[in-house]
Amino acid sequence: MQHGNSIPAQGVVADGSAIVLSAEHISKSFGGIAALVDVDFELRRGEVHALMGENGAGKSTLMKILSGVYTDYNGTVSIDGDAVRFAGVREAERAGIAIIHQELNLVPELSVADNIFLGREKLIAGLIVDRKASSRAAGALLQRLGIELDPDARVGALRVGEQQLVEIAKALSMSARILIMDEPTSALSPAECQRLFRIIRQLADSGVAIVYISHRIDEVMHLASRVTVFRDGRHVLTRAMDKLDEDAIISAMVGRNLLASSQEHRIPGVNTVLSVSELSLSKPNRHGWRTVLDGVSFDLAAGEILGIGGLLGSGRTEILETIFGSSGGRAGGEIRLDGEVVEIRSPRDARRLGIALVTEDRKTQGLHLEASITDNVALPLVGALARFGLRSLAGEQGLARDAVKALGIRCETVEQPAGTLSGGNQQKVVIGKWLATRPRVLLLDEPTRGIDVGAKREIYDLIIKLARDGLAIAVISSELPELLHLSDRILVMADGRQTGILSRARASEEAIMRLAAPRRTITRPAA
Repeated sequence: MQHGNSIPAQGVVADGSAIVLSAEHISKSFGGIAALVDVDFELRRGEVHALMGENGAGKSTLMKILSGVYTDYNGTVSIDGDAVRFAGVREAERAGIAIIHQELNLVPELSVADNIFLGREKLIAGLIVDRKASSRAAGALLQRLGIELDPDARVGALRVGEQQLVEIAKALSMSARILIMDEPTSALSPAECQRLFRIIRQLADSGVAIVYISHRIDEVMHLASRVTVFRDGRHVLTRAMDKLDEDAIISAMVGRNLLASSQEHRIPGVNTVLSVSELSLSKPNRHGWRTVLDGVSFDLAAGEILGIGGLLGSGRTEILETIFGSSGGRAGGEIRLDGEVVEIRSPRDARRLGIALVTEDRKTQGLHLEASITDNVALPLVGALARFGLRSLAGEQGLARDAVKALGIRCETVEQPAGTLSGGNQQKVVIGKWLATRPRVLLLDEPTRGIDVGAKREIYDLIIKLARDGLAIAVISSELPELLHLSDRILVMADGRQTGILSRARASEEAIMRLAAPRRTITRPAA
């Protein structure tokens, strides 16, 4: 959920100490294409310095240079005034630089503790990994950071937001004096974000210099003391945060207002397409079965956008997965399409009925990154397009070209691997894949997670256009301004139960947050 008004108003301010890191006249190209052109950047002791820009602006490229990932570049990097040129990541770490990458860099089959100390394992007699010591140390670190995770839990069994917290703990375990954070809150709940912000402030107060990369302008404005903006690989501005407002930052990044659209003039339909009554879901755990959803009910009309809000783990994603037949547990309740009761036991049933789901993690659940745009878009329809048992390559390419044109996917050719596209264009390919099935109900789980503000605007306009064309849409978002901008009504979840449905007129960040707060049952001691 977006962190807007819930972020403390006082940002972290540099203490005026000397510059601990500087990059001067940095240029970097890939295959003749310039990623950075003569850019400068500096970082002071004890400051949080935001680095912003659209995907492809060069932010991550510069950070990979500073952290030793990229070693071939032009320009000068200095630490404490001394020029350095790292031969690799380990050398940068020895200099006190740690980076939290936007894409998670964890080993799913290892435990939380093993991942935190990967490559720096605690050993017995210098030979055998001391797993008990690693577990104790990881547990102490997680406790200090306020992260409630079992250090012995397998990382692959954790949710995306929990895995992000492991990545953060891993970086902080290195006792870095320069910490680079690339989109650290992209998958975190508001409570987890607040915890992270407190940690960041504590680190800055102790003298750690922090580079903070984020697309979330509100959190950056409240957290950082200075901001640097890149656009198309070039330095656009560096300025004190208190000298800027949100519009000025957006203008520097993309030159347009993110939430400006024709949403105000859209009138949702009244004909109910999807009805959900007393939806429930239970999943197995060590103690039997755990209730994940209980008594969720709502209607969704043609041309309506129903927002679904709530904290991480509140049951938002499970609603969409249960409707789509991919929940993997015991589902109950009733689902109707056009008033007729339907039984959905698998995604195949859902697709046949005209229901499509765009999952929150496009890289592992939505796309085959090494496959082409054509293969991805045509995947749900390969059988339908086939002739005499043979794939119709012409038909598949036609679908892909239609998607590229309709959704404005920026690519060289429809045979380009999906993994080479920007995050926003990857997301459009996922949406295009499902739109090719001509759905009547579109379920969107965090459709703008991890994409830049320019691509967000395009996704917003696409969602609104689809609703205007009569598609019934349910959308989950952790960003409250996004949820408020898109939705005609907002269903709010807490602890697996719906706590309210807000009309557009009644919806506000405060109203959603009040409904999203978990309700705890207080048991009174026996007399």
